[in-house]
Amino acid sequence: MERTNFNQGIITDFEQDTYLPAWIDAFVKDRQAQQLSPRTVFIYQKKLAYFQQFCDGRAITSVQQISAKDIRDFMIQLQESGHNPGGIHLLYRAVRAFLYWYEKEVEPEGWKNPILKVKAPCLRSEPLEPVPIEDIKKMAECCNRTTFNGSRDYAILLCLLDCGARANEFVNLNLEDVNLINGMATIRHGKGDKSRVVFFGRHSRKALRFYLKKRHDQSPALWVNEAGERLIYMGLREVIRRRAKKAGVNCPSLHGFRRAFALTFLRDGGDVFSLQKLMGHADLQVLRRYLAQTTGDLQAASAAHGPIDLNW
Repeated sequence: MERTNFNQGIITDFEQDTYLPAWIDAFVKDRQAQQLSPRTVFIYQKKLAYFQQFCDGRAITSVQQISAKDIRDFMIQLQESGHNPGGIHLLYRAVRAFLYWYEKEVEPEGWKNPILKVKAPCLRSEPLEPVPIEDIKKMAECCNRTTFNGSRDYAILLCLLDCGARANEFVNLNLEDVNLINGMATIRHGKGDKSRVVFFGRHSRKALRFYLKKRHDQSPALWVNEAGERLIYMGLREVIRRRAKKAGVNCPSLHGFRRAFALTFLRDGGDVFSLQKLMGHADLQVLRRYLAQTTGDLQAASAAHGPIDLNW
């Protein structure tokens, strides 16, 4: 028996029962039902839409039409189109999660999950470059603190570096989440929807109080634009881009502030277990890329502890 496809042409009962777009949609709804964070659900939705687009190009409409070769070709296409290794690895994990879920959900008789034959792409643990502290100082010096934007941007530069939070966590902070006396800020929905605390130091708290005095809105958000609306991720990135341009320095990534926090914390004698909690990592394995030392760190350590210079 045949019936009309959801979009076009003719498909069989079997194909409709395994229709790829329908199962991707069901998978995303399952992630929502598990109360994963909206950002995590969005990432699954976005990455699997990209994979579905690839499958459409190969006339693959059924989950069970996907082969190990298709997945490998997808990885190669991503690499050839300029995706960075981290992005390719994330897309692979999304496809893997979907196929494992489909296998468990449907328990298809006689079907072999193709992901079992495809290893995860290599992800080299290269050192992650932090924002140079001197660049942040130059950016801060360009902020006219007599204006609303200037006082806010100055506070953002200090606080973003000082707490080590992810950019999305940072813009989602509310006024009620921050204690201006001791500097403790509660991140209520971090990665994996886990809560934790981070801290703003003395100088950051002073800058934050100065910025808040210039606000005359009723928004519960900690960071707002001139219209009194919550500053979103793209708005935060624009703040950093604009200040970097004015300071004449390379525009850093938002994640570069987080890296600078981690590296400075360790260089100043902080322990790795406290850093793990502050940054919200589930285990130390995730933290490894932040711990990759620079050549300067290694040279200084060698000079301080070399056996010949110490004992000769």
